[in-house]
Formats: sequence, C-alpha cells, structure tokens
Amino acid sequence: MQFKDQLDFVRQHIKKNKLRVFMTILAATMGTAFLIVLASVGFGIHDTMRKEILDNRAVNEIEVYSDQMNESTVEKLKKRDHIKAVVYRQSMDLQSTISLDGFEGSQQLIITDFKEEGKVGFALKEGRLPKTSNEVVVGSHFAQNLIEPGEDPELPVTYDGELMGKQFTYQMGLYDEKESFPEETAFTIVGIAKEPAKDWIQDANIYADESIIPTLNQIYQANVEEPDGELFYGNVKMYADKLENVKTVSNALKEEGYSVYSIADQLEQIDVFFLAFKAGLVFVGTIAILIASIGIFNTMTMAVTERTREIGVMKAIGASPKLIQRLFLMESAWIGILGTVIAVILSYGISYIANMVLPMIVSAALSEEDLGGLDVTFSIIPWQLVLIASAISITVAMVSGWRPARKATKIDVIQALRQEL
Repeated sequence: MQFKDQLDFVRQHIKKNKLRVFMTILAATMGTAFLIVLASVGFGIHDTMRKEILDNRAVNEIEVYSDQMNESTVEKLKKRDHIKAVVYRQSMDLQSTISLDGFEGSQQLIITDFKEEGKVGFALKEGRLPKTSNEVVVGSHFAQNLIEPGEDPELPVTYDGELMGKQFTYQMGLYDEKESFPEETAFTIVGIAKEPAKDWIQDANIYADESIIPTLNQIYQANVEEPDGELFYGNVKMYADKLENVKTVSNALKEEGYSVYSIADQLEQIDVFFLAFKAGLVFVGTIAILIASIGIFNTMTMAVTERTREIGVMKAIGASPKLIQRLFLMESAWIGILGTVIAVILSYGISYIANMVLPMIVSAALSEEDLGGLDVTFSIIPWQLVLIASAISITVAMVSGWRPARKATKIDVIQALRQEL
C-alpha cells in the first residue's frame, strides 16, 4: 500500500466522522493553547523583570566594597585583566551649603575621576564633562533643591533660571554650621546629568573632579583642630570589557576578600527562579493536554470499532500489522498536528490582545494613567515555547492513538469478516 493510498485511507475516515474529529481537534487545540498562553505569562514577567533591572544601568558594572578602599587600591584594580574602567566616587562626610543667585541648598558633593567616567559614558543631558578642578556637572534635579531663604517652607520658591555656565559657591557646614568653615569655593556648571530612568529617583548631586580634593582637605584641616577620621568616603564601580567577563572578575575579587555586587549576579538568581517558575507553568499546561488526550483516545478507539470489518479485509488481502498500526497512528498524529497549528496561531492572538488590554485594565483598577513608569509585558511567546508545546501536544496525541492502533493489529480476520456491514 503506497503512502498516497495510506493518506487517502485516513482522509476518508476523517470526512466520514467530521463532527467527532472536529471536537477532538478542538480539545487538542484548547489544551495546547492553554499550555502556551499560561507559560507565556512566565516569559513575559521574566522579560519585564530583566528590563527593569537593566534599565539605565551598565550590564558590565561591578560594585566593589572594602573598608580599606583608597587611591592605591583603586590603581591596583585598574591593572586587573578584563577591566575597561574603574570609577572611584568619593562623597564628603560633612554636610554643606550651596549658594546660587540668592538661592540656597544642601546638595551632595561627589568627587570622581572624569577620565574614567568618560570611558563608560557619563550620561549628560547637555554640556560637557569638567576639565578643571573648579568645573562641575550637576544632577538633573539640582535646581529643584535650591530654595529662596526666608520663604514658607511648605511652599518654597525653587530656582528656575538657566544653569549652564552659572557659578555658585560651595561652603562646608550646613546653614548655621557653615560659620565654622568661612572659606568658600567657587564652582562653574559646565554640564547637566541626564535624568534617571526611574521617575522616583532624584539626582541633585554635584559631580566634581578629583583634582579639587587637596583644596577641600586644606579648608577642612585649617578649621578643625582634631580631625575625626577621613573627610571623604568612597565606593568603587568597576566595568568589565565584556559581559561574559563580569562573573570571572567578580569571583576573583570575592576570593581576595572584597564584597562584590553585579547585575550579572542578580540576573543569575532571577533566571534560576523564573526557570523553575516557567517549568511549573508548562507542567500545569501539560495537564490540560493530557485531559485532551482522553478525547483522542476515545476517537481512535471508536475508529477501530467502527472499521473492524474493513481492517479484516485489509488483513485478508495481505496488509501487515505494522501497516494497519501506522494508518491509525497517522490519524492520531494528524489530529495532534492540526490542533497544535491552530493552537499556536490562537495563542499569538491571545498574547497580543493580553499585552494590549491588560495594562489598561490594571491602570484603571489602580486609578493611574500608567503603571508608574513600569513597562510591563504580560505575555511573550518565544519560539522555544512553541517547540516545547508542539512536541508535548503531538507526542501525547501519538501516545493516545498507540493503544487503539495496537488493538487494530490484533483483530481476528475471520471474526472481522463475519461482522455485518
């Protein structure tokens, strides 16, 4: 029996029992679509979490903490393999007062090495990076934290003038305390940092070059009889040349006693969690396919019962048991394949609608215009998920049809031919 004739045999039976086969395909479609859509939620939330972590942060960034961090240690870190830049940011362990055109504030002064900052792309909204000790970059919220003195603290008047090229004075000590440090340092604003990606993050810092440190230390030592500890404390951010080298560098630093944190570590933990989460969703979805397999089993069992005489005739003219078994397996496979194809198309449509409608429903429920700036993807269907779901669906369909197919090969020819049409 040629393969074409085998296909005709399967097609004739399907046409003869259209309604029953249609309902079986529908059950297989619903089970497979349920698996894909359910698992796609796990992929969507995973993707959202990764984007949220990576947003506005360098993936090759490694934060290094040590009580013994100083310039010499930083220089040693710069000489390590696979390192693109080492940014050593130092903050003053003393509050200060800022004065600009009659407005005052108490912004944090951060000392950094702009040569290293330039290697990793210090993000600017406008202007340039400092080139001298008295040039600074200010945060995007710097002006909002400058208040006109004497105004109602509940309704403060903030600075709304132009910042680029403006000069302001920096004085150690907060308001009344600044009398202890009469010297003032003039800074010129040459750049404004880009706004943070998250709306709730405020950047009102002042970023100055490390060449200003001797001047500030001199002022501090001249006005404090017995300095208590260091004036500056800092933290180091290392940047690997490639993402794949982040873990290698991190592990080497940990072995040397440094406390290390990197996005790669966080992403690894999240990936492990969501791998288990998605596997659980696929398992739950597979149960739906197993339920649908009952319908395939019943359909194929009925097919064998109804075609007992036909199977007897085929055996009488020399059809082998393997051929008969193959015919019924082809029929169950056809049901599984057609159900899977329809399910994949249906799943993509449901995923698209979910990503379009669910954010609006959630926003309306929270009485907000958006989700707080969070770009949520509720459903993603990667090709790997389609392959996994298709393999499970078609395999279950074949297994469901195997038992009835085996039953067909065991039909007695004499008994089959005696049955009335």
